[in-house]
Amino acid sequence: MSRTTARSTTHLTRRLVQLYAGLTLYGASSALLVRAELGLEPWGVLHQGLAELTGISIGVVSIIVGAIVLLLWIPMRQRPGLGTVSNVFVVGLAMDGTLALVGEVDGLGARIPVMVLGIVLNGVATGLYIAARFGPGPRDGLMTGLNRVTGRSIRLVRTAIEVAVVVTGFLLGGSLGAGTVLYALAIGPLAQLSLRVFQLPAPATTTTGPSAPALPTTAATPSEAATPTPPAGPAPVATPPSGQAILPQ
Repeated sequence: MSRTTARSTTHLTRRLVQLYAGLTLYGASSALLVRAELGLEPWGVLHQGLAELTGISIGVVSIIVGAIVLLLWIPMRQRPGLGTVSNVFVVGLAMDGTLALVGEVDGLGARIPVMVLGIVLNGVATGLYIAARFGPGPRDGLMTGLNRVTGRSIRLVRTAIEVAVVVTGFLLGGSLGAGTVLYALAIGPLAQLSLRVFQLPAPATTTTGPSAPALPTTAATPSEAATPTPPAGPAPVATPPSGQAILPQ
């Protein structure tokens, strides 16, 4: 095996570890926001509202909603990647698993630290999974697909989607509060910092033996780039280049 092939394999392994660590941590951090009971992230409000309405666990609701959103990609001709499909299942399973392990949190003095921890871990998780470059979350693909189909700006499309999601979730009984506002303000800077920490170098191309092909990246319309810029709050500020992920919500 050439040195380049070995390095490419190591690079791919690290990307896979980052992807699944990020998605698992994302689900766990969302569960902490549920336990804090001080408001959820926008899509979490919808998931909780649907869970209240149907009696299904919030993690399973997240999986169902993600699958439905992914189906909406078909008429928009969006191309999912490994990270897209994994996002649908891993986040919801990790969320339910964390809720089973972490019990109710009593008292505002305990809920506030849990809420802050959930938001911080969510930002770390976002950087981890985006930097892996395996494709966008289904909700991000919906955003960029609508941007392309309608010609409206990313900011407008993202804002419209998340306002509709929050209002619908709140009307169904989802938790809207200080945590929702703090999440919207903090997630952009936290995710950007995390991206800088976990950004992966490009795989080496110099070989000492027979040449090996460069590691391909998964093609996905809203997915990753070498230096992705996540949205600040509920709306990203610029259209990401093709092949770059934004946020898994």
